[in-house]
Amino acid sequence: MEWETVIGLEVHAQLSTASKIFSGSSTRFGALPNTQANEVDMALPGSLPVMNLGAVERAIQFGLAVNATVSPRSIFARKNYFYPDLPKNYQISQFEIPVVVGGRIDFFVGETESSVNLTRAHLEEDAGKSLHENFTGPHGESSTGIDLNRAGTPLLEIVSEPEIRSAAQAVAYARALHSLVVWLGICDGNMQEGSFRVDANVSVRPKGQAEFGTRCEIKNLNSFRFLERAILHEAQRQIELIEDGGKVVQETRLYDADRDETRSMRSKEDANDYRYFPDPDLPPLVIGSDWIDRVRAAMPELPAQKRERFTRDLGLSAYDAAQLTQDRATTDYFEALVAALPQGQAKPAANWVLGELSATLNREDLSIAESRVAPAALAGLIARIIDGTISNKIARDVFAAMWEGEHEGNADAIIEARGLKQISDSGALEAIIDEVLANNQKSVDEFRSGKDKAFNALVGQVMKASKGKANPSQVSELLKAKLG
Repeated sequence: MEWETVIGLEVHAQLSTASKIFSGSSTRFGALPNTQANEVDMALPGSLPVMNLGAVERAIQFGLAVNATVSPRSIFARKNYFYPDLPKNYQISQFEIPVVVGGRIDFFVGETESSVNLTRAHLEEDAGKSLHENFTGPHGESSTGIDLNRAGTPLLEIVSEPEIRSAAQAVAYARALHSLVVWLGICDGNMQEGSFRVDANVSVRPKGQAEFGTRCEIKNLNSFRFLERAILHEAQRQIELIEDGGKVVQETRLYDADRDETRSMRSKEDANDYRYFPDPDLPPLVIGSDWIDRVRAAMPELPAQKRERFTRDLGLSAYDAAQLTQDRATTDYFEALVAALPQGQAKPAANWVLGELSATLNREDLSIAESRVAPAALAGLIARIIDGTISNKIARDVFAAMWEGEHEGNADAIIEARGLKQISDSGALEAIIDEVLANNQKSVDEFRSGKDKAFNALVGQVMKASKGKANPSQVSELLKAKLG
């Protein structure tokens, strides 16, 4: 039987406010346990929550960025469940009316355009953290510690529709969402510190079946690699279980990266199990159109807007435009590079940013902000390709020298010092070509008998004889003329 995987993702993005969502405690990461938890976070009697304005504005920004509806009136609810690191025994969240409704994320899976609709995005508080490993009690016994520093940290939970059909698509969607919240500045995106966490709801069904299968939720995936591996394993687990005559049970599971498997954590609760009801300590959140307009006016140009501009004004492909808007640092570098080049040279600029520069950065595990070749310097190199001073092949060698700081990274100085200027003199090229033709009669005969590959072999021999300095386009023209 052919199976189809159905995936919906719930992403918890920690909002970049300095204080918590309902208290004035700091959200700074890495503080000593329980040093950033006040009476509200600890749920001491008589303490009352107060809404953080900055958290609301960040939610509005997100809603505008994904073309969603920002609810003019939303409600905070109590989600009741027991965790040892949740002192109130309920979480303040949103249920019936979230602050953001709908929206869409557009992205590429490889070179294929894709999109996923959003169900909602709602504000809520995070729980604290239970410390199980290497923690002992007062008498040396194995024990669990509770750190309430995270309790009350503001989260925006972003819920997708169950429209994702593969692990690769899930990862591409999550990356696009991660890029967007970091671009907006509403989340730092640090997955190692828990600022961006993904829960994956996974089910399988026979291909062509309309109704969904029973889903399992894989909690707290904090890397894109683990997200992909967890989905692949869970889908295969469910398929094998069903094919062996078993039945998938709705439950929450954890992903064990060491064993590359998911394992059961607890039975999966439904909404009625949480006994949601409006929080009596918080009034409805009212967001007027004037507030939305102020937030919209202060927002940066969005990735989607830049993509549209790059394709419309610069003539880039949709795929290149998408790759160049993965993050603001890459976009800023590219725009500075284009500004330093003659008009109409956006395509070679994109090729270099996405090609040689990107490969070098990946090889050395650096971000583009750490590039050793500035946009203006790279523009100087590309200009020498455009005017025919050097070939693309030689340019790669020059770039490597620039990266190492040779001649202070100046392309012209490196070209001059190494004697790399391209040979464009027709007389000099004809002499080289004549010698190559004389020494490669077999290739000449093969070309004249209709074997086109022989022509490329002859071009290669000319380039080799010229030590890569011959102008490739001139070589092709002169060769064709001599070969008839």
